[in-house]
Amino acid sequence: MPVSRPDYADLNYFLTVARYRSFSRAGVELSVSSSTLSHAMKSFEERLGVRLLNRTTRSVTLTAAGQQLLNAITGPMGALDEAIEGLNRFRESPAGLVRLNVLQDAALNLLSPVMPVLAERYPDVEIDISVNNRMIDVIGEGFDAGIRYGGTVPEDMVSQALSAPIAWVVVGSPDYLERHGEPRHPRDLQQHRCIGIRLGNGRVYQWEFERGEETLKVPVPSAITIDDGPIALSLVQQGLGLVYASEPSVAAHVAAGRLRYVLQDWRSFGPPFHIYYSSRRQLPAGLRILIDLIREVKPLGL
Repeated sequence: MPVSRPDYADLNYFLTVARYRSFSRAGVELSVSSSTLSHAMKSFEERLGVRLLNRTTRSVTLTAAGQQLLNAITGPMGALDEAIEGLNRFRESPAGLVRLNVLQDAALNLLSPVMPVLAERYPDVEIDISVNNRMIDVIGEGFDAGIRYGGTVPEDMVSQALSAPIAWVVVGSPDYLERHGEPRHPRDLQQHRCIGIRLGNGRVYQWEFERGEETLKVPVPSAITIDDGPIALSLVQQGLGLVYASEPSVAAHVAAGRLRYVLQDWRSFGPPFHIYYSSRRQLPAGLRILIDLIREVKPLGL
């Protein structure tokens, strides 16, 4: 029996499963259940008469035929998606889904103030935000773009600054500082309880300081190390120690008197937040709107 031509949905399902190597994760992107997706792929394979996927209870991998099909359709399917996205410019109100992978600090301090404005002006634009401090391949994981500090943006990506340079500060609770005193120099931190911050690449951050032409990197003693900024700030407010954090993430706590700055004349400035995306595809209309809106609202300056 001749092989029937698969429709766009079948190919899109296959491409998404192949990208994620997971029915459950692909199902989230496609807004279908993993069982529906699995049945659709099985029916697709039966119509083709070729097995495309190797399935186990723990993983999904491509057969040789599946890899060949993936190689053949990745470019054309991308071009088709871009052509459909290009129709947005003919709409009175732009529409579409934008998937972002965003650092926690960026989600709280950069995107959160902008989302209500975007929802009001562009109700047909959907933003799917995955908050993740871990370094990942955003394009390989199915995201349209990522937001990170400029110094960590992959070199093969197009990037745009979305904020002014970020100030980094040390803070502690009034109770802790009354009990243990304030450090006067970064080296004094060796005599204090500090909360260590684990970066997205697994490395524990060395606190960096600047004063005039002088710069220091201090490996502080950390009885507690954590990769979640809000939880670290919660611990600091309970008097567990000092923490090194971006100023936007602590400014409201300082203003409310829950935290106090220390070593203010040693604060350092790091790269601004950048949004980055592949240069090999057309920029989705929703992503372009989001970038323009952040640059208009300037929640962290620019």
